[in-house]
Amino acid sequence: MNDAGLRELDREVIACRRCPRLVAWREEVARVKRASFAGEEYWGKPLPGFGDPGAKVFVLGLAPAAHGGNRTGRIFTGDRSGDWLFASMWRTGFANQPTSVSRDDGLELTGAYVAAAVRCAPPANRPLPSERDNCLPYLVRELSLLESVRVIVTLGSFAWDAALRVLVALGEPRLRPRPKFGHGATAEVGRFTLLGSYHPSQQNTFTGKLTEPMLDDVFARAKQLAA
Repeated sequence: MNDAGLRELDREVIACRRCPRLVAWREEVARVKRASFAGEEYWGKPLPGFGDPGAKVFVLGLAPAAHGGNRTGRIFTGDRSGDWLFASMWRTGFANQPTSVSRDDGLELTGAYVAAAVRCAPPANRPLPSERDNCLPYLVRELSLLESVRVIVTLGSFAWDAALRVLVALGEPRLRPRPKFGHGATAEVGRFTLLGSYHPSQQNTFTGKLTEPMLDDVFARAKQLAA
């Protein structure tokens, strides 16, 4: 593990202004705010990853939520998706508490590290391919510094695709045919195992496409694969 390298990467991520569309959107959201959070100071900057520097399991999401991570300053914190994610990580032994409402609420991860493929909140939660590619080098460096990671849990097809791109950039083989995303899908890519999960978005959790036992099964499987 490389704590100093991760801290330097965090500083670079937070200062990033590579994508004009994302910079404008994240800062507008932070300025206008949602009525229910009108009294809060929004983060309004890109989000670094966080967790255990010795993690064997890396959890990759899509991007921060406009009024979640873009408000709190920590990925998957303060929104419904994060409620599902951290509750599952708590039930499966990766988190010390089942909720995360702010970046200083005492949440600690053991054996896991969480980040997003795109570090800024995108309009309509839809990053452009160019924005994904601008963020890719941060993810490459992050995984290079997290030397113990062996399992990458990808939350949704966007994260699955980003993970495959990152692993090629890290020198791992480009698989042909390209592995297809699915809930519970796995792919062995060099020294890494990709493990797919439906994203814990409201669209998936409200409709029952993703249930708590389904998400718990993914994290239990990740722990088993990383052992």
